[in-house]
Amino acid sequence: MFRPSLRCLLPSFLPAFWSAAWLAALLAAAPAHSSSAPTFAQVKADFRSSETWLLDRSGQPLHRLRTDDSARRGAWVALADVSPALRQALVLSEDKRFYEHSGVDWRAVGAAAWGNLWNEKTRGASTLTMQLAGLLDDDLRQGGSGRSLRQKLGQAMMARRLEGGWRKDEILEAYLNLVPFRGELVGLDALARTLFGKAPHGLNDAEAALAAALVRAPNASAARVAQRACGVLSLMRAGQSAEEKRQGCITLELLAAGALPRRAWPASEGPAPHLARRLIAEAARAAPDGLPPPAVPSTLDGPTQRLALQTLRQHLRELRGRNVQDGAVLVLDNATGEALAWVGSSGSDLSQAAEVDGVTALRQPGSALKPFLYAQAIAQRRITAATLLDDSPARLQTGGGLYIPHNHDRRYHGWVSARVALASSLNIPAVRVLGMVSPEAFHRQLHDLGMRLPETSGYYGLSLALGSAEVTLLQLANAYRALANGGRLCPVRLHRASAAEKAAPCPAALDAGAAFIVGDILSDRNARALTFGMDSVLGTRFWSAAKTGTSKDMRDNWAVGYTPRHTVAVWVGNASGQPMHDVSGASGAAPVWAALMRHLHQLAPSPAPAAPEGLERVSVRFDNPPHGEPPRAEWFLPGTVQALFARDSAQSAQDAPQADAASAPKPRITSPVSGSIMALDPDIPPANQRLRLTAAVPAGAAARALRWQAAGRTIGHGPSAAWLPLPGRHTIRLLDRHGQVLDETHIEVRGAALRVNAPAPPR
Repeated sequence: MFRPSLRCLLPSFLPAFWSAAWLAALLAAAPAHSSSAPTFAQVKADFRSSETWLLDRSGQPLHRLRTDDSARRGAWVALADVSPALRQALVLSEDKRFYEHSGVDWRAVGAAAWGNLWNEKTRGASTLTMQLAGLLDDDLRQGGSGRSLRQKLGQAMMARRLEGGWRKDEILEAYLNLVPFRGELVGLDALARTLFGKAPHGLNDAEAALAAALVRAPNASAARVAQRACGVLSLMRAGQSAEEKRQGCITLELLAAGALPRRAWPASEGPAPHLARRLIAEAARAAPDGLPPPAVPSTLDGPTQRLALQTLRQHLRELRGRNVQDGAVLVLDNATGEALAWVGSSGSDLSQAAEVDGVTALRQPGSALKPFLYAQAIAQRRITAATLLDDSPARLQTGGGLYIPHNHDRRYHGWVSARVALASSLNIPAVRVLGMVSPEAFHRQLHDLGMRLPETSGYYGLSLALGSAEVTLLQLANAYRALANGGRLCPVRLHRASAAEKAAPCPAALDAGAAFIVGDILSDRNARALTFGMDSVLGTRFWSAAKTGTSKDMRDNWAVGYTPRHTVAVWVGNASGQPMHDVSGASGAAPVWAALMRHLHQLAPSPAPAAPEGLERVSVRFDNPPHGEPPRAEWFLPGTVQALFARDSAQSAQDAPQADAASAPKPRITSPVSGSIMALDPDIPPANQRLRLTAAVPAGAAARALRWQAAGRTIGHGPSAAWLPLPGRHTIRLLDRHGQVLDETHIEVRGAALRVNAPAPPR
């Protein structure tokens, strides 16, 4: 009986009393919170999304990457892009008189005070503007035990300042972008994309009611959130029947159960995850605060990037039965070095190592290194494109033992020209060419082309000709780009090149003439026919030069090639190193390469490049039974022109009186291979431990006049000699009759001194 009587005694002035008390408190607290409120423009400018975008070369968003793990915030959403249903639900749920009050809802304050007097549960008096004040000022934000009186007063004062300087639409827009919804989700964009998998403008009535319910209880159970959302939806649909409201609540229960645990917004989304991580990390390191900017530019061409990824994935699906799951693609602009496509992986649904960037991973390139070997040999005038090379079984003595190379098809073709040997990717002729150049010199050549091999030349030996070293797709593609650019090696650019960068000269890594000749060979479908046939996937309707490569046990497959405008490099295999099943150069990476080349040149012509000044094109004929090669026009460096090529090189030399004697083929050391390490055994008689020295002597050269030298002493004469070395490092030189050094090799001998004195070396 006490309460009713008291209500009768208390007139309706109590709400007004409490309102007056609040107003007095606000005025008293004004000095403590006299700082001005931030402007809407400042708040919007200070907003930082947890996401960073990688932009393509035209400034369009290409890939999104989460870069802030403390909270999940999407992009700032303009109020015009917010679902009208959500705007209605939020105002009805949180602040019915939002468009009527000036920051503080005095009627709600009075109702809350009255409810507190009688210990009744009420909605509370905090307006959207007051809540925004708490989001803008950490000192005014509600803690775990609720807001203190001082915080409430501060929010009220801040709300009045906001209402004095902001429009209502700005207040609502800022609130929707700053309010925490659930867990780590902050702001409407993160909420809509994570729980509903859609943009904020697409939220329907039920989703909007659920979002509004989360404002009051962001981490409540699904059932509790659905219950509160049901009330919001009823306010939104005031004219509905009881049955319609009941059906709406059932829908909300199902929606809450499915949406609240959902995480439909992945941390990385788009076609370029690997380059996005690389460039965004670089931008963060360069930023004064260590935070990446909202967007990072790149050189990628959006359509080319998407097509490269789509083509790679489609082809790998076709190869799924052959144990192939990984791949990578790189497309370069030859003139600027800008990367137009960078696909590091086939994706998580195909690959078990999708995070590995295949563009920068070290893999064995196989025969894809051969063009640089032939270019070096041509530049040194050891061979020409028409020089006949012996493709027959070989047993080569190296420092590591006997090396027996084989062709891919285990067949031999006898004497073939260097053009056919390179274009058809024959292994044994390549090893013979490396014997002329030496592994050490070829190692240096690869280094000059940007391929920093992890081991010394002695580690690889003659197998370096067949691509036993490990390189990256990035290194290999840029080296082929050097072939396209006349032997000049320029850096790859992932940001748009400035005018000064475009004009900067690039060092020459290869002879321009040799680079042109190799490109001409790689574009010759007739020379390629011996291995690939006339209808090869490498053949295009426009001028292009291409080479495939397959590493040992089919662990890696490559296709790299170029036109005057673009270089395209493709790798397929398994990041785990598992071998593929029956995947060749033509069936592995080459189809992806060909598809991208067609895309790049569907509207742009690709004429054959012009020959550098000084090259000569001469008709040549061959005498190399049993197969023989038909007469053709061939390119030559100055001083290397020859009209007839036969197994008897003396005949060839007689038919080429115009050849420069200084640039004619010279005797070369074939054994020991430079970088070899040998060991002496004191238990073996010295006579049985002599090192065999051999040299390849072109026909017509004075073989008997050759002289071997080590440590300034003559150790043998003629094309071969036997030498008993002492422990240590030695440089063995091959000299002509005039004492000129024709070739040299570097070896190391290990072991104790022999028990018996060795006889004096022959002189």
